[in-house]
Amino acid sequence: MKRFQPVMMVTIISLIALVGCNKVEQPNTQASPSENTTKTVATSTETTDFKGLEGVITNTKTAVEAGNFTKAKGEFEKFEDSWSKVEDGVKAKSPNTYKDIEDQADEIKAGLKSSKPNKQKVLTALASLSKNVTSVAKP
Repeated sequence: MKRFQPVMMVTIISLIALVGCNKVEQPNTQASPSENTTKTVATSTETTDFKGLEGVITNTKTAVEAGNFTKAKGEFEKFEDSWSKVEDGVKAKSPNTYKDIEDQADEIKAGLKSSKPNKQKVLTALASLSKNVTSVAKP
């Protein structure tokens, strides 16, 4: 019995140590408040930038429908400023849509620079451009 008590004490201490060593720590997956704020600001700014882009497309479309191609050309010149603010994100999110937007913008620019712009062709390109911009503007 004298030997049993020390052996029992050593066994209990060993078990406690093993249980303590096997404690699994849960990873902290919660974002810090500063990360959440940064994401919110980025999303808010991006939303504003997409709204500006959509506004350029709408204003250009209105001018084309009215047959005022000089005004339409002036409105569409604002496209690049708005597009440059979001294009990297679009390229990362959807490379195919990015290419489509670039191609449609080039087609619209060329159509508006023509001496006799084809109203229907420019309106079709603007509709496609609007659809693609709207699709990537969604979070």
